[in-house]
Amino acid sequence: MHTRTATATLIAAAGLLALTGCEGGADTAKDKPAAARDAGSDAEKASLPDLTGKGLQSAQDQAQEAGFYGLTSHDALGRDRMQAFDRNWKVCAQEPAAGDHPTDTKVDFATVKLDETCPAKDSGAGEPQAAGAKMPDFKGKAVKIARGALDPGTSLTVNDASGQDRVILMESNWQVCSQRPAAGTKLDGQPVTLDAVKFEESC
Repeated sequence: MHTRTATATLIAAAGLLALTGCEGGADTAKDKPAAARDAGSDAEKASLPDLTGKGLQSAQDQAQEAGFYGLTSHDALGRDRMQAFDRNWKVCAQEPAAGDHPTDTKVDFATVKLDETCPAKDSGAGEPQAAGAKMPDFKGKAVKIARGALDPGTSLTVNDASGQDRVILMESNWQVCSQRPAAGTKLDGQPVTLDAVKFEESC
């Protein structure tokens, strides 16, 4: 009898001790100040320089030296050209602007080629807008932009509007002069034809 009673007492005491220990651990975690629980979750801040006017490669190097590594760039003229050789491009604008920012902030450079003039307004930020139910007005826009806006299943023909019957390879270098169907026409799977010339040429 005494042995069974002692054993039962020991088991009960051990259970109470375990319960108390668990409750104490939970209380400890719950009672920690919010600042202590969240410590290390926020990126530290650093000063992002004003990199406008610099070559794209230099701008990227200086941004990284300042602690910013989430870097991207786009064609400020809205032609959707890739910045394949960074040294051939210059920075027209940056987002965010110079100042103190968390170091995990994405830095986006609006760029043009070295021999080009920066536009008054950045025309290249964001993804090309989908055409939707009606034919957009593509006149003056890059053929690449027009293709990206149309449904992928659209039958698209692009002609050289100069009459020289040139093959259009780099669509970002060609601007739309005319289109069929006309802007505003309901799009319902019909073929689309674009007439285009190079950007340095007149329609």
